[in-house]
Amino acid sequence: MYQQMIFVNLAVNDLEASKKFFTELGYSINPQFSDETAASVVISDTIFAMLLTRQKYADFTKKEIVDATKSSEVLLALSAESREKVDELVEKAVAAGGSVTGETQDHGFMYGRAFDDLDGHTWEVVWMDPTAVEG
Repeated sequence: MYQQMIFVNLAVNDLEASKKFFTELGYSINPQFSDETAASVVISDTIFAMLLTRQKYADFTKKEIVDATKSSEVLLALSAESREKVDELVEKAVAAGGSVTGETQDHGFMYGRAFDDLDGHTWEVVWMDPTAVEG
């Protein structure tokens, strides 16, 4: 069965630092789709973050590339398998140089926190009780 995939393209200021950041979160880099201008971060079998130098990113758009530390261009949300995994990923991000952003959201059946990566892109990490989703 076909599974749709997502490739999130992000402009980064320092490719090597960004690669180190994401590997410290526990993700891997796919060397087949990486070079000195880009790195393919494998988040899951169907989710990839393409880290592109600003120069490489500019090859794909005629629009101005925002400074994500000053403007929000996207909020990226990742699911987590438990509340503890939410906290674990956010703590790894902070230890790797990222920063906590926003307030912890605790609604009982749903729990979430967010962090900004080295370039200011906001990543939300959310757990939802599967029994709450069932209805």
